[in-house]
Amino acid sequence: MDIKDKFFAHIEEGYTTKGDFIIMGSAMLNGETITDAHVKIPLKTLNRHGLIAGATGTGKTKTLQVIAENLSDKGIPVLLMDLKGDLSGLAKPSPGHAKIDERHAKIGNLPFTPKAFPVEILSLSEQDGVKLRATVSEFGPVLLSRILDLSVTQEGIVAVVFKYCDDNKLPLLDLKDFKKVLQYATEEGKKEFSDSYGRISTSSTGTILRKIIELEQQGAELFFGEKSFDVEDLTRIDENGRGYINIIRLTDIQDRPKLFSTFMLSLLAEIYDTFPEQGDTGRPELVLFIDEAHLIFDEASKALLNQIESIVKLIRSKGIGVYFVTQNPTDVPDAVLSQLGLKVQHALRAFTAKDRKAIKLTAENYPISEFYDTKEVLTSLGIGEALISALDEKGRPTPLAATMLRAPMSRMDILTDSELKEVIDKSKLVGKYNETIDRESAYELLNEKIEKAEKLAAEEKSSSSSRSTRSSSRRTSTRQNPVIKVLTSATFIRGVLGVLKKVMK
Repeated sequence: MDIKDKFFAHIEEGYTTKGDFIIMGSAMLNGETITDAHVKIPLKTLNRHGLIAGATGTGKTKTLQVIAENLSDKGIPVLLMDLKGDLSGLAKPSPGHAKIDERHAKIGNLPFTPKAFPVEILSLSEQDGVKLRATVSEFGPVLLSRILDLSVTQEGIVAVVFKYCDDNKLPLLDLKDFKKVLQYATEEGKKEFSDSYGRISTSSTGTILRKIIELEQQGAELFFGEKSFDVEDLTRIDENGRGYINIIRLTDIQDRPKLFSTFMLSLLAEIYDTFPEQGDTGRPELVLFIDEAHLIFDEASKALLNQIESIVKLIRSKGIGVYFVTQNPTDVPDAVLSQLGLKVQHALRAFTAKDRKAIKLTAENYPISEFYDTKEVLTSLGIGEALISALDEKGRPTPLAATMLRAPMSRMDILTDSELKEVIDKSKLVGKYNETIDRESAYELLNEKIEKAEKLAAEEKSSSSSRSTRSSSRRTSTRQNPVIKVLTSATFIRGVLGVLKKVMK
């Protein structure tokens, strides 16, 4: 058996699957594609999370696109973070190309069929699309404190604020509500808070307010509020049995990582709290792809990283797969990286000593292979080629395979403005979520409470002043005129009578 036949058998054995799967492409050896040596990913392992990494321009986004398309075709909904704006093309079929035909001929037994996919455009900002919102109450004190990177003392104050609002039926919907309660706790309601919950430090509330303002400056006021997005709407299936590909347009928040990480953590927490335990059903319920994942981790505090790590570990049991897309695996913390079952590694570039060190570390994350020098392959892969290591149906790492990846069936480009409008106009969710609701909440109720208290205080002051005036008036009216007092005195009367007697004699 020559080396090619041995390698083919090695791949066939390692990627054999009895269940449903998606084909990523065909394995390569010494730069040559081994036709029909298909690299397959079992659907039942896609809730074990994954990583798509590689230098700029090596094809990470197209790999993401390929996996999303195949999941949709299998009836599995997908959520994509589109920070560069180049994923909207999933809504239109590929125009095809001679190079695509050539690629698929090398892969073998994998026809290329142009397709459009059911797409929902979502938005965190003022861009067009279904608006994503969540209330402050839904965040809860712990998650909000993690986002704001608060101290233990400050976390305690946030917990007290939430407790006060629960006790007094004050809805915390947006950041305006939360700020109002914080101010009330150290001003008009200082005694009320002190009597019921203990004294609250003005300096601590001031720090919390400043951190909320920092979050607002990144556009968070657009995210906090109603109507809250129901994560169940991410799991819709179209009339043809294909899962919706939900694309969150984030092209205008690349410079606002705090908002991005706030949203991502809240979304993962909401999905974890909402979705039921699934067990081993053989396929994921929802798969999330987080593009430019370093934006989450670069700005995250230790507490926030711990929260992300915990959710990534636990959310798998809900049938949710989370895939991080970034330039270098070192962008993802080791604690998270160790949880990722599928690794698709595109080429890395060795321009500096630091780059070479990163390549060495990356190579050590993959299974040892008798067919590859992993460090060398990492720097020699072409566009649309990647090293792949997945999990088989028993949860074991599959053989390392340099892979020529299949081409996306949808358009590898962005939609025009008119095409984008067409997709949004067809949406059934726009009408559900794009109406801005500002119902009576903590801000309005506390202002009303303060106004009533001030009005009552003014009335009491006015009443007190009126009583004082009337009392003074009564005292003045009962005081006898001095002249009358003299004329009516007994001494004066006796004197007058004495004079009259003398006159009469």
